[in-house]
This record gives sequence, C-alpha cells and structure tokens, in this order.
Amino acid sequence: MFTLLSILLNEFDTIKEAQNGSLAAFNRLVMAYQGLAYNVAYRVSGNREAAADACQDAFLKAYKSLRQYHGGSFKSWLLRIVTNTCYDHLRYARRRPADSLEDLTDETGEDDGRWQSHDELPEEQVLRSELQDLLQQAISQLPTDQRTVLVLSDVQHMAYQEIAEIIGQPLGTVKSRLSRARRRVRDFLLAHKELLPQQYR
Repeated sequence: MFTLLSILLNEFDTIKEAQNGSLAAFNRLVMAYQGLAYNVAYRVSGNREAAADACQDAFLKAYKSLRQYHGGSFKSWLLRIVTNTCYDHLRYARRRPADSLEDLTDETGEDDGRWQSHDELPEEQVLRSELQDLLQQAISQLPTDQRTVLVLSDVQHMAYQEIAEIIGQPLGTVKSRLSRARRRVRDFLLAHKELLPQQYR
C-alpha cells in the first residue's frame, strides 16, 4: 500500500512539475505511459506506423493541454487523447486513397516480441503468432467505437468505469458496445475457423 501511495504521489508531483513548464517532468510521464499508449493505438489502428504517429501526436496534444488536466485518473485522461487521436488518423486515412496495398496493412509484418515467452518452443511461437494475427484481423474489422472498447477491456484489462471515462460515454454504452464487439469477434473467428491453430478450432 505504501508503495502504491508513493507511486501516486510521485505521479502527482511529476504532473504538477510538467504543468509548471518542466519538459523533463513531462518526459518522465511519457516514459511511464508510452508502452500502454502504443499498445492501445496499435490495437485500435491495426498498423504499427500509424500507431507510432498517433502516439507522437497524442503526447504533443497532451503536452499542449496539460494545464486542462484538473485531477482524476491521469491514465484515463491521457488515453482519451490517444484514442481520439487514433480516430482522427483513421478518419483521415479513410478520406485519403491508399497509395498501395502495403498502406492497408501493417507494413512490418513482424512480431515485436512483446508477448513472446522465452520458454516457448518454436512451433508454439508460430501458433501464438498466427493466433495474434487472426485476433488482430478480427479486431480491425470492428467499427472504431466498438474496437476501442474491446481493446481497453479485453486487451488492456481496464474496468468498465475507467473505459467510460476514457471514451466519455456512460457505463451502459461501454457495456453494450463491448457486448456487440465480442459477438462480432466471435462470429469472425467462427467464420475463419480454418485459419485458427488446430487446438483452438
């Protein structure tokens, strides 16, 4: 409990420093949240480069509007900026015709190793990677509002109330969007059972 309290007080002091113009303090906040922000942006956008761009823009917006933060969960405040920035990028991408097929997909096609266990056998790594790719396809086909709620709940394991704060919607809206998103993901996976690793069919 003492450790948690220390962390919270530390964050509070860091935010105050950043609000008073300390770039070093703001950079500490970036370091603390950049992994979470990128994971959310990647799952919402489905593209690593787009996620990195969205995070960069979101942190810049957060820095410029930091004085508007008046307490409550800083994580929720920041992730609201991240998800809104992802929405802006997705809207822009829909208006702009893609230059090539590569623009429509994650260009790297690489597993960044974030979920990799060093205890896994090579064939287990391949199965995990295939399942992750299929799940990301399922998530990417969701409407943006449902996708965001699903990512925050089922990927980032956030509480419904926290999600409601992040997306600025009532609790009932969160639950109904999540229910619809889970149903659509299930239907997508059932329709593509042949792509699932054998043990998940």
